[in-house]
Amino acid sequence: MATLKPFPALRPKPELAARICELPYDVMSSEEAREMAAGNPLSFLHVSKPEIDLPSGTDLYSPAVYAKGRENFTKLIADGALFQDSQPCFYLYRQVMGGHSQIGLVAAASCQEYLDGIIKKHEFTRPDKEDDRVRHIETLNSQTGPVFLTYKAVAAMDDFVAQRTAGTPDVDFTGKDGVRHTSWTMRDAAGVGFIADQFAKIPFLYIADGHHRSAAAGRVFKSRNGAGHSGGFLTVTFPHNQMQILPYNRVLKDLNGLTSEALLSKLDAVFMLSSPGNPKPGRKHELGLFLGGQWRTLHFRPQFAATKDPIERLDVTLLQKFVLDPIFGITDPRTSKRINFVGGIRGTAELEKLVNGGEYACAFSMFPTSIVDLMEIADAGGIMPPKSTWFEPKLRDAMFCHMI
Repeated sequence: MATLKPFPALRPKPELAARICELPYDVMSSEEAREMAAGNPLSFLHVSKPEIDLPSGTDLYSPAVYAKGRENFTKLIADGALFQDSQPCFYLYRQVMGGHSQIGLVAAASCQEYLDGIIKKHEFTRPDKEDDRVRHIETLNSQTGPVFLTYKAVAAMDDFVAQRTAGTPDVDFTGKDGVRHTSWTMRDAAGVGFIADQFAKIPFLYIADGHHRSAAAGRVFKSRNGAGHSGGFLTVTFPHNQMQILPYNRVLKDLNGLTSEALLSKLDAVFMLSSPGNPKPGRKHELGLFLGGQWRTLHFRPQFAATKDPIERLDVTLLQKFVLDPIFGITDPRTSKRINFVGGIRGTAELEKLVNGGEYACAFSMFPTSIVDLMEIADAGGIMPPKSTWFEPKLRDAMFCHMI
C-alpha cells in the first residue's frame, strides 16, 4: 500500500512566492533561464540552474555549478525568503491553467516503495541526468523539485480536498505564464490522519512526470543506507481524473531523400489522408501532417492499430513503427539528430514556424496519450516510448522543498 507522510516543508514567504517560485530546471535552456531570472535575485533559477550566475559556457556539471546552487540556496534561507515549518504537515497545491484546474497533495513519498515498485514508473532514465540530480540533492541536502505522481481517484479524498480548499489559502499568486498557484497547509491531527488512512488503502502510485528526480532520490537514499535520511522524497500527488496531458509533437529535419509526392504516396499505405486537414488531431489514431505549407489529417488504417498490447497501440508507437523507421529511416528517436520533439504547450503554430523557417522539412502533430493508457502500461511493467506525454501545468520549484 502507498505511504505518504507529512513533512516540515521549506517554503517561500507568501508575499515573496511569486518572485521565488519558478518552472522546473529541465523545461528551459540556460540562456532562457538567464533571461527569466534577470533582475530578480530571489528567482529560484539561481538554485535550480545556478550556471546562470557563472560565465556563459561553463560546464553544466562542473563542481562550481553545484557549489553556486548551494550558496544561493543557503542565502535564500539565511535572508528569510525561505522558511521551514516547525512541524510535519501535508499541503494542498492547486494549479489553474485556463479552464483547467487540478489539486494535488504535497507529501513525502517512500524511497523504499519507489525501489520496491509500489510507486510505478513508465519511462527509462538516462544515467547522466540521474547523476546530475543526485549531485544536486546531495549538495543542497534537499529535494527542491517535486515528482509529479498520480493515483486512481477516490471519492472520499475528493470530498475532503474540496472541504479543505474552501478555506483561506496560505499562498496565492499567478505566474507570468498566466498559471495560478494556490496552497493550503494541514497541521491538524484529524486531517493528517485521514489522508494517511486513505492512501494506506491505495495499492499503487504512478509517476507522471519526474522519473529522473525519483531515481535520484532512490539512489541518495540507498547510498546513505538510512543514515541522515528521512526515507522520503518530495512529491505532489493528483487524482488521475484531474490530469491534463498535452501531445508531444514531432518535427523532421528532412524527408529521407523523398519528394513530397513520394512521401505522401508512402503515407497513403499507412493512413487515410484528408487534405486540407486540421492542425490539431481530434481523436486517438489521428495525426496532423504539416508539409509544404499545408496541413493534412492522417488516420491510421485499421489494420495498423489492431492490437491489444497497450504499448503497441499508442500513436507514438505506431508512428515510430510504421512511419519514422521504415519511411524516414529513423531507427532510434532517442539518439537521431534528424528528429526533434515539441511539447504541446507550444501549440501547432510552433510546428508551422519551424517548418516554414526551413530548419525542418515536415511536422507531425499528435493526439495526447491518455492517463488511462499510462497507468495500464505501468501496471503491466511496460515502458512507454520516449516523448509520449507532456503534462501541464508544470509544478513550480520552491513552492515546497524537502530537507532530507
